[in-house]
Amino acid sequence: MNTAELLVRCLEAEGVEYIFGLPGEENLHVLEALQGSSIRFITTRHEQGAAFMADVYGRLTGRAGVCLSTLGPGATNLMTGVADANLDRAPLVAITGQVGTDRMHIESHQYLDLVAMFAPVTKWNAQIVRPSNTAEIVRKAFKIAQTEKPGAVHIDLPENIAAMPVTGKPLLCDNIEKSFASFRSIEKAAAAINDAVNPLILVGNGAIRGAASEMLTKFATRLNIPVANTFMGKGVIPYPHPLALWAVGLQQRDYISCGFDQADLVIAIGYDLIEYSPKKWNPEGNIPVIHIGSTPAEVDSSYMPLAEVVGEISDSLQEILYRCDRDGKPDPHALSLRPEIRSDYSQYANDEGFPIKPQKLIYDLRQVMGADDIVISDVGAHKMWMARHYHCHRPNTCIISNGFAAMGIAIPGAIAAKLVHPDRKIVAVTGDGGFMMNCQELETALRVGTAFVTIIFNDGGYGLIEWKQENHFGHSSFIKFGNPDFVKFAESMGLKGYRVQSVDQLIPTLKEALDQEVPAVIDCPVDYRENLRFTQRAGDLSCAI
Repeated sequence: MNTAELLVRCLEAEGVEYIFGLPGEENLHVLEALQGSSIRFITTRHEQGAAFMADVYGRLTGRAGVCLSTLGPGATNLMTGVADANLDRAPLVAITGQVGTDRMHIESHQYLDLVAMFAPVTKWNAQIVRPSNTAEIVRKAFKIAQTEKPGAVHIDLPENIAAMPVTGKPLLCDNIEKSFASFRSIEKAAAAINDAVNPLILVGNGAIRGAASEMLTKFATRLNIPVANTFMGKGVIPYPHPLALWAVGLQQRDYISCGFDQADLVIAIGYDLIEYSPKKWNPEGNIPVIHIGSTPAEVDSSYMPLAEVVGEISDSLQEILYRCDRDGKPDPHALSLRPEIRSDYSQYANDEGFPIKPQKLIYDLRQVMGADDIVISDVGAHKMWMARHYHCHRPNTCIISNGFAAMGIAIPGAIAAKLVHPDRKIVAVTGDGGFMMNCQELETALRVGTAFVTIIFNDGGYGLIEWKQENHFGHSSFIKFGNPDFVKFAESMGLKGYRVQSVDQLIPTLKEALDQEVPAVIDCPVDYRENLRFTQRAGDLSCAI
């Protein structure tokens, strides 16, 4: 057995199902070791696509997704997806090939110090320099990647080390025991909740990772406290629930901003500052905060909790609930916002404008998708509308990158989602800018048999940047580009291509596309004049006390 073969055995012991990546000279021994392995190697068309696939796989399963590249340019191509997984708290293990250790001390073709390069975008990384250390390094990599807060790790394998003989076996996976919050912190949090008149729950992705959705819904319902979620916390409470105030996180004021204005206590549950800065909702730091999470709170002048309840989230909520009594308390002020929020959403149900308003496009998409179906949003102006208008019944049914927020994630992410959930409808929602960044992976999707639909919000430019330029300067610059014929592009790859030419075509087209046995692409012209209209309305928003 050589080191590469031991590496693969260790990956099998970790339960790895897929490795996403590209072949290269310096990872030849790893590729050879995968022959006959239980692990399926998914050959991608770009290393960034491979990393995004591993990223979304990790986020959906809680188990580290694995991506593989060769050295040099292959490894640098992985960087964006690895960084995205790290800041989105998705467990990922990146493996890179490397030159032999015998030529690292001199100038060498394609050599970069990959351990140094990946250090800023990973939780931990290491180079295998002794074959006998392979099992320890792999076990440590997966343990770190999957432990709260999860993220990316990196293993660098020089080609001469990969070929060396080795003896050994995978280390057994250890089971990490749950940790529980102190009674003192629980009692302090319960006392603050009992005293609050206008409490508000802010929930983030940590509650989804902690499988706390059911307990959180029970907690909010029993105490009659309204719930707002971050972009990455969608579905943690079912959106039809009478206490659900939907998503917070837009850079402009929205209805939910009024809820924070009037709150005398914010209960942050599984909330990560990277998802939405507290300076946006607590700029002066004068709103009292309770932090409930699996890890201690980050230090921020706008987020200084009066109580930190650190431990398994569901257990913490249950223990606080035992100690709370809010009978006789008036309804929190934030509940008065719900009718306005719902009215704003439903007003686009029958809109007939064309090009289609983003609100209408998303409203119709929600009508077609089932409660367990999954949408993967790319990054751009459409992401802001997806965050505001695509509402979820269940966790992890709308995947939005909002830690690193990298463009190009939707199509690779949809491939991973379909591999994880082959029985569900999967839709990649992307702008025309993001589409062209990783559209080559549609060939990968066809080849590996992952049929999903890609909807392109087509406006011929970088719409989010145009929106920000117009807000700041009253004009835009350098944001327009040309596009190929997306229908012909899809058909040239053996996919199904559609173009929406009127608003009444959207739902029938979506339904037909979702019934295809091959990936489908829908080109949908979008009216982004709604961006500035929303900004105007947000600027005029006043909160009645």
